[in-house]
Amino acid sequence: MTFFTNPTEPRDLPGRVHLTMPAEIDYCNASELLPHVMSEAEARGDRLDVLILDLSATSFMDSQGVRLINDIREGLRPGARVRLVARPDGVASRVLELTGMRRDVPVYDNLPEALAS
Repeated sequence: MTFFTNPTEPRDLPGRVHLTMPAEIDYCNASELLPHVMSEAEARGDRLDVLILDLSATSFMDSQGVRLINDIREGLRPGARVRLVARPDGVASRVLELTGMRRDVPVYDNLPEALAS
């Protein structure tokens, strides 16, 4: 089994940062992902309005992925928001639904929708 510890290189857009998350997010890599994502967010300072975490390629995510998203939300500067991209038929989308995270964080079916938000 391959574990990717870091998201892909960020796409830095005006006021937005897009990070594609790894194929698997679980107890093996979630704690390593948090400082990487927060570093990318903090590097933009006050210029960051929306952090888009793209889970569309994530084929496995457990409760540690949900915890990671929540920790990221809590760690962002006031006023910065998190948006998620998840395939409607994907595992990540189902986990977000079952845990209630979809109520707290907007989830979009594709990247163009999230970027337009």
